[in-house]
Amino acid sequence: MQHDAHTGHAHHDHDHDHDHDHTGAHAPATWATAARATLHCLTGCAIGEVLGMVIGTALGWGNVPTMVLAITLAFFFGYALTLRGILGAGVAVRTALRVALAADTLSIAVMELIDNTVIALWPGAMEAHLDDLLFWGALAISLAVAFVVTTPVNRWMIGRGKGHAVVHRYHH
Repeated sequence: MQHDAHTGHAHHDHDHDHDHDHTGAHAPATWATAARATLHCLTGCAIGEVLGMVIGTALGWGNVPTMVLAITLAFFFGYALTLRGILGAGVAVRTALRVALAADTLSIAVMELIDNTVIALWPGAMEAHLDDLLFWGALAISLAVAFVVTTPVNRWMIGRGKGHAVVHRYHH
């Protein structure tokens, strides 16, 4: 920032205040950064997904209510992990909620869409019980596939200053 002695006003030095070039494009995100963001998302999704499936299956619920619970909890835990980090950086709750929603919604939605599609299409996976290897195997593979599909989405968002790029601004 520069100070104009004639007017007394502060002027921003445009070349140093922005993390993008003059065309508005952000620096490209690395695959490692995208993978870390996706792993963060996967952690929250997996906690919610497993908890929802365990609760629904243990209570003898049908497939639809169990999936709804699992997806709801995946979003809850995905947002909660992000909120924990942002709030830990001293950000106000209202701002932290907006940042978490902006950072994670697309990532969690893609992850849940892929994860649940794999499980729904896997023969026998929807009928598997908690003590079946098929239950845990299909869940693990569906989350792995979701990770692979969601990583490029996160890379694209981070490269445009969206998604987890927003969260990282509050960590530094």
